[in-house]
Amino acid sequence: MTSLKAIRLVYKPLVFLACLVPLADLMLRAFAVHGASLGPNPVEELLHQLGLWALRFLVITLAVTPLKDILGKPWPLAFRRMLGLFAFFYVTLHFLTWLIIDQEMRWSGIIKDIAKRPFITIGFAAFLMLIPMAITSTNGWIRRLGAQRWRKLHRLIYVIVLLGVWHFYWLVKSDVRQPLLYLGIAITLLAWRVWKARQRKSYSAKVVTD
Repeated sequence: MTSLKAIRLVYKPLVFLACLVPLADLMLRAFAVHGASLGPNPVEELLHQLGLWALRFLVITLAVTPLKDILGKPWPLAFRRMLGLFAFFYVTLHFLTWLIIDQEMRWSGIIKDIAKRPFITIGFAAFLMLIPMAITSTNGWIRRLGAQRWRKLHRLIYVIVLLGVWHFYWLVKSDVRQPLLYLGIAITLLAWRVWKARQRKSYSAKVVTD
C-alpha cells in the first residue's frame, strides 16, 4: 500500500530528481562532458530536446487520471501537480532557449517569427496558456478561484497538449511518425476521460431513476 507519508518523504523526492535527469543530460552534452555532445547544430538539438521533454511531461500529466482510474487507487494524483509544473518548466526552458540563444533577443525578428511561422505561433499560444495554469497550481489559488472555476481553467491542458503536438508536427515537416505517436497517445487519454464522464453520467441517471 502506498501511504501518504511514503509518497511525501520518499516517492515525491525520487520523482522530482527523475524529472531533472533530462535537463542534467542536456547540460552534460551542452558542455561536452566526458565526450558527450549536442551534435553539429547544438542550439537546434537543445531546442528540440527541451520541446520534446515538455511534450512528454504534458502527456504524462494527462495520463495521471487514467492511471488512477485503472489502478483504482488515488495515489497517482499526488504526483500530478509536480509533473504539470515540470512540463511548464521544460516549456519555459524551450522558449527561453529560442528567445535568448537562437534569436539573441532580436525583438523585430522574434515578433516576425511568431506572426509568420505557424508552428512558432502555435507553440507560443500553448506557452501562454500554460502560464495561468502554473500560477494557479497552489492550494491557495484553488481556494481563491473555487474548485469548479479552478478545474475549468486547468482543463486548458487538453488544448495545450493538442497544440503541442501540432507545433511538433509542423516543425518536423517530413518524418511525422513521432508527432503522430504523441497525437495517438493524447487522443487515447482524452477519449478515456470522455468515456469515464459518460459512465458517471449514466450511473447518476440510473441512481436518480432508481
